[in-house]
Amino acid sequence: MPRTYSDRATQVIARCREIATCTEVPGETTRLFLTSSMRKVHGLLRGWMEAASMMVDVDAIGNLHGLWPGVTPGSPRLLIGSHLDTVPNAGAFDGILGVVLGLAVIEELQGRHLPYAIEVVGFSEEEGVRFHKPFLGSLSLVGRLDPETLALTDRDGISITKAIQSFGLDPSQLSTAMISDAFAYLEFHIEQGPVLESEDLSLGVVEALVGQTRMRFTFTGQSNHAGTTPMRLRHDAMAAAADWIVAVEDHAGSREGLVATVGKVEASPGAGNVIAGRVVASLDVRHINDAVRQHAVAAMTQVAEVAAAKRGVHVTAQLLLEQPAVPLNPHLTTMLQRATAQAGIRSRVMASGAGHDAMILAPVIPSAMLFLRSPGGLSHHPNETVQTQDVEAALHTAMEFLVQLRDDRSILKDAHA
Repeated sequence: MPRTYSDRATQVIARCREIATCTEVPGETTRLFLTSSMRKVHGLLRGWMEAASMMVDVDAIGNLHGLWPGVTPGSPRLLIGSHLDTVPNAGAFDGILGVVLGLAVIEELQGRHLPYAIEVVGFSEEEGVRFHKPFLGSLSLVGRLDPETLALTDRDGISITKAIQSFGLDPSQLSTAMISDAFAYLEFHIEQGPVLESEDLSLGVVEALVGQTRMRFTFTGQSNHAGTTPMRLRHDAMAAAADWIVAVEDHAGSREGLVATVGKVEASPGAGNVIAGRVVASLDVRHINDAVRQHAVAAMTQVAEVAAAKRGVHVTAQLLLEQPAVPLNPHLTTMLQRATAQAGIRSRVMASGAGHDAMILAPVIPSAMLFLRSPGGLSHHPNETVQTQDVEAALHTAMEFLVQLRDDRSILKDAHA
């Protein structure tokens, strides 16, 4: 690289690890929506942002905003962001890396202002752990927090509205959290998977976030004595479910890009010497093409019916989530690819198999996303990490991307329109 970002990359990693010490549970990183540990994160980020001469604010849902103004007042804004919360016993980089990298971009500008402002956003909630509802931070940014969502409660019976108030914020001001003058959104995130590492690549340019279907299948047979009931006279719900689970794996494995997971199985009555009379199993199906995903779900549902009928078992299916695939902005995606090439970085175009804040913003704000390699494909785990060279590559790419945005008259013209 003609210019080195290694020192800044080292600083980014150190900051992420420092933020990882802000936790609700000693000895691990567990940081949930609007808890005391989030105040500590706000304090650290606010200090670093203000030292970089950014204007810092916290909105009514707890999103942290750091603004680097453009050359003229009222300049359109480029958003750079990701989330501040974690899953229980998390690693140090999921989400927070994207926020700290955004701050590093401002620091690398070294006081220079552009024809657009840059706003670094740390979303207060993405994981959905505390209230079993993900993306609260980004949903607020696009005005999609409804009264039903705000009434959701955590395990202690505290509603989202009450949590906002307890954090010292005003839920009546949620409408002011909406962004109306952003012309683009850029999110950095660890891949959380093994693809980039398997191809020895530092970066991946995300073209879309896959669609997802979540379902619950209930197999109902007949409980009976395990020793006295002959095999030919059984109505074994577990055997039907097992047959179906293997078929799900086979079906997904035979289609490029399709993933299907039965991650949870509950058997009743759950005794070793009793034939299972009822089995409830989850199904998670994902693909970048919604038609492929929907066809797969239909096929897997039919297989469940066949597996059940073969054993005199009844099966029902309940739809829990239907999330369409979200394409990212083709123009920004092409610019991001070009930026990696100009930075001298080998990358690949790929889909995201996980959900991210970009999927909430993309339908409203033109969005792009850059993945960094996840060593070992590991995420949502204390051993989650990143490589300094990959953070350096992401920073270099970001700086090239800013130049492209500066010189792209069509984007800025649309933003001013």
